[in-house]
Amino acid sequence: MISLFDLFKVGIGPSSSHTVGPMRAAQRFMVSLADPSGVARLRVTLYGSLAWTAQGHATDKAVILGLCGELPNTVDPDAADDIVARVELRKHVLFGEHLLPFDSAFDLVLDKETIPPVHPNTLQFEALDEDGRITDCARFCSVGGGFIVSESVTETAGYTLPEVPYPFSSGAELLSQARSHDMSIAAIVMANECALRPHDEVMAYIDEVIAVMMACIDRGITQTGILPGRLKVRRRANALYEKLRAREGANMRSAHGIMDWISLFAIAVNEENASGGRVVTAPTNGAAGIIPSVLRYYRDYCLPLPASTTQQGMRDLLLTASAIGGLFKLNASISGAEVGCQGEVGVASSMAAGGLAAALGGTPEQVEDAAEIGMEHHLGMTCDPVAGLVQIPCIERNAFGAVKAINAASLALNGDGTHMVSLDQVIRTMAETGRDMNHRYKETSLGGLAVNLPEC
Repeated sequence: MISLFDLFKVGIGPSSSHTVGPMRAAQRFMVSLADPSGVARLRVTLYGSLAWTAQGHATDKAVILGLCGELPNTVDPDAADDIVARVELRKHVLFGEHLLPFDSAFDLVLDKETIPPVHPNTLQFEALDEDGRITDCARFCSVGGGFIVSESVTETAGYTLPEVPYPFSSGAELLSQARSHDMSIAAIVMANECALRPHDEVMAYIDEVIAVMMACIDRGITQTGILPGRLKVRRRANALYEKLRAREGANMRSAHGIMDWISLFAIAVNEENASGGRVVTAPTNGAAGIIPSVLRYYRDYCLPLPASTTQQGMRDLLLTASAIGGLFKLNASISGAEVGCQGEVGVASSMAAGGLAAALGGTPEQVEDAAEIGMEHHLGMTCDPVAGLVQIPCIERNAFGAVKAINAASLALNGDGTHMVSLDQVIRTMAETGRDMNHRYKETSLGGLAVNLPEC
């Protein structure tokens, strides 16, 4: 299995594959340098989707932060711009005690012509000596959700899949484990996680992820102004929040009232993501609003429960969602640059649907049904960010993904778990659909809304 610790990463926006992954790759390269004192120049080349959307997805900024030794989970979002500005001004990066020449105008190369051989999100790091000779070189693929692997290995070979008591690599195997041991999916995942690290550490991390998700909603609701980038998109979560509060204060109740709040929660998170704020990859940044908004829906709008019971339900939601997300990661992709937005919003909706069904007491079969429904109705969704920014259509798309996840869970819970299409079949279909999709619709901003919206 793929660990919950890997699927849910605390980081900054706007993109897991284009911001979180490149930052981690740059930091890893710097740590690997044999002799930083002998480096006369650093050079970074971005290929494929990374090159096409470098500024819009803040890949250029992420690379600089990583070269300075910053990591997505610890960098201060409020200080990030100042760090980058100093590098741009001084033409050096400070890594530990070493001041290394780097001028992004010349040393950050956007190669939009070369087709990377392994993955569309590929980046190369080089260290050169005084004579211009390359002394260190590394190439990484950012394969979605903040995961990075060396280009020299295949994607699955890049994972270290640990020994766990209840292994599974397909939906069928997961259901078999649940039936054989009379365990919920959440219990299976928890037992596997506790085989890798102490129970208290697992619980603390799950609660931290929940806290960061809830804090992101709360912060996003309060913020106003314009999102970064040339589209000048105005934040609307705060105005929507005030409108919904006024409606409740006036004792107005509409049939779709709860749905409006769910949309608000997702929009708040994704506006934070678009502004470079603190978010959780779930499983990606572009889809970071779906699971938090469904968590908030469970906490605030489902049957009243004691606080301790509600917290455990939220944990079960995330544990179950991680099992589903891991299956997509292992058997298909969660990279928009590889399979389109079906691999981001589609997977997040599937994860949230299955997780919510579990938190509401669904059987493993109903959970699997909910996850399948969540993906089936996202199949073929393209990734066409306007101007390379994770704003249009990404922010609204998260709101729809969250609502569809809740609908999927409801449909599954109203059935007995039997259904025609299995989760494994829909995962396989998603992978095949992604391979067939034209590259213009896979996070390049070369097709769809990205070329048909006049403002771009």
